[in-house]
Amino acid sequence: MTTEAPLLRLENISKSFGAIQALRDISFEIGRGEVVALLGDNGAGKSTLVKIISGGLEPSTGRVIYDGAERHFTSPADGKAAGIETVYQDLSLCTNVDVVANFFMGREIVKKYFGIPVLQEKAMEEVVAQAMASAGTKIPSLRTNVEHLSGGQRQAIELNRFVHWGGKLVLLDEPFAALGVEQTRRGLELIRRIADQGIGVVFITHIMSQAFQVADRMVVIRQGMVAGDVRTTETSPDQIVHLITGEALGGRARTADQTNGQAQHAG
Repeated sequence: MTTEAPLLRLENISKSFGAIQALRDISFEIGRGEVVALLGDNGAGKSTLVKIISGGLEPSTGRVIYDGAERHFTSPADGKAAGIETVYQDLSLCTNVDVVANFFMGREIVKKYFGIPVLQEKAMEEVVAQAMASAGTKIPSLRTNVEHLSGGQRQAIELNRFVHWGGKLVLLDEPFAALGVEQTRRGLELIRRIADQGIGVVFITHIMSQAFQVADRMVVIRQGMVAGDVRTTETSPDQIVHLITGEALGGRARTADQTNGQAQHAG
């Protein structure tokens, strides 16, 4: 993290769907190079909030300050153009074409010879190879169709593509739900490498151990409101569970040392 202005600041975000209040007065920040775990039960409002950040929904009230300016995204395309990408468990890759084609989708390198456009396959493959190597991603052949790759490899393609094309904020919505232990480990390492490049990361997960491995901060949403915003080093899994479920903790999350000290004193 750096001391510069936050990459994203949400100010008093609320969202209503008719009589249903999905979000109430949500406020928090995400720094450049910071990984924030967004936690909460099903129906807490996490996905609604992600859609507002990415441009899939407009807030009913409140402000989205992104990259130094107030933004009013009206579609996910607006968010993408500003450098915001959402990665879901079901990735947005074309499985019937190879890695290079997916990486350059819509951005192909083309040169004209005698007025005829010719795809620069070798140049594109070299760019992809360098991007994958820099991220520590190993794929046997970049000419393999994506349908033949593992879930972890597919995820790495999407994330590396995002970084290469100048992404600034990535929203990961349960990205490892269908992956095995080793693929998840590599995915968590990739998240940290992405953050080390100054990119902000929002990581939604139901698996507490993943959040504690990778997140700098944890924001807990309960019933559409921020129930806690704590640094990972200053909390514990038990305290986060309390915040998620609404059990009393004296009004705010406490550090593990405080909790242990109070328990010892009570004993």
